[in-house]
Amino acid sequence: MHRRLIAPGALAAASVLLAIPASAASFTPGAPGIGDPYYPAYGNGGYDVSHYDLRLKYQPATDELEGTATLLAKTTQDLSRFDLDFLLDVSEVRVNGVAAAFSASGEHELVVTPKSPLPKGTALTVVVRYHGVPSSKQAYGFTSWHRTPDGGIGANEPESAWWWFPSNDHPLDKATYDVSVLVPDGTQAISNGTLQSTSSKLGWTRYNWRENKPQTTYLATLAVGRFDVTTGTSEGGVPVINAYSKDLGDNDGAARASVERTGEIVDWLSGYFGPYPFSSAGGYVPNTTTGYALETQTRVYYSPRQFANGANTSVVVHELAHQWYGDSVSVKGWKDIWINEGFARYAQWLWSEHEDEGTAQQLADYVYASHPADDAFWTVKPGDPGPENQFDGAVYDRGALAIQALRNAIGDDAFFAVLKGWPQKYAYGNASVADFQRYAEQVSGKPLAALFDTWLFQPSKPAAPAARAASVAPSARGAAPVQPKSWKRIAATNDVHGAVR
Repeated sequence: MHRRLIAPGALAAASVLLAIPASAASFTPGAPGIGDPYYPAYGNGGYDVSHYDLRLKYQPATDELEGTATLLAKTTQDLSRFDLDFLLDVSEVRVNGVAAAFSASGEHELVVTPKSPLPKGTALTVVVRYHGVPSSKQAYGFTSWHRTPDGGIGANEPESAWWWFPSNDHPLDKATYDVSVLVPDGTQAISNGTLQSTSSKLGWTRYNWRENKPQTTYLATLAVGRFDVTTGTSEGGVPVINAYSKDLGDNDGAARASVERTGEIVDWLSGYFGPYPFSSAGGYVPNTTTGYALETQTRVYYSPRQFANGANTSVVVHELAHQWYGDSVSVKGWKDIWINEGFARYAQWLWSEHEDEGTAQQLADYVYASHPADDAFWTVKPGDPGPENQFDGAVYDRGALAIQALRNAIGDDAFFAVLKGWPQKYAYGNASVADFQRYAEQVSGKPLAALFDTWLFQPSKPAAPAARAASVAPSARGAAPVQPKSWKRIAATNDVHGAVR
């Protein structure tokens, strides 16, 4: 052993330096919101999550959920404390193995104060133990946890995670997931990705699901109930897992006739959007009273009401299109919602062509002619609709109209190159409307600022010259175009994401 002698004065000075780091003043709390102007309190600052490991136990009879969530993350600033978005009752929080102080704040914040400040770039393992009855919790006057006769469902947009796991709840912070759920024998637990394993012991069965590609928090889903599960593989080689509540009643046949075409539709969409970006596809139809569907990653949530009038492949096309536009490539901010909804709607227009029920151009002409200049439809700006209009029908229909205008402006070769290239350029990441405009200009070689401004950002109906230039205009002598055969089924999905509030 070699001992280094230090003068007493130097030792005292060193002790002071160790006790009071020179950078102590730089440690500040992470922001309680990630900075999205539409939802200022959503998400959090100061850290970035790379993986969620959720180990849960759920009792369908009482809606009681117990959980241990382990978050792997890294600090993005010198951090004195940080928030998680969460509603259930917390019994313990540990940061890097050490017990941390915690408290509830605001409508949905869990404030965590580590025992010691965390320098920027520190790897974090955050463990949260919790319990509660999700259906008893509300934030801002609503719930995103839906009770069913045989269990419960976590699915909503733009938020659903708070009711079943703590998170950094904003699309900017994507992560991979392991979701392990213990439920009574005879009950299934459905989640995203692939089912890794199941095991049963003492009257309980554990389901272990894994989503190995980055996923935003609102796209994570959990469904517990009594399901009939079907499995298969698409012709293109994509594994497909679907699930149907056993008590769907009269909607059962139509639901299956629609959702069982998932593999076919995934392969068809791949021809337009490129290779399917995830390890599995599918959907589930629980016995809920909600009216909306949601593109929960790899495992789409469908309300039975989507099939009340018979088979509905159009809604399946819409939700599966989101797997590229919205799931693999997610919004940077919620104002960029057009990239999700406009392209999912346009996929329905392409499906209409495929089914010989009206071309995309005919649908565009019909939308343009159906809304007079003084219709409030034109006051909604799809490129930045505002939180109150985020899921307005205009974001869907005017949004798809803008895409047809783009197609006509740059020609089919460039348009379909954009359609397929975009999900590959930003795969598993985030992008904005401005990013999309730049990409379309790069691929087409044409300036597109005026077109994007006219169709996405002006709160008025594009004038006849702009409409003619975009090949969307009323037919001769001012007569409205004939309603395409597919229109009613497409329009029926205008409120497909009309979340419960």
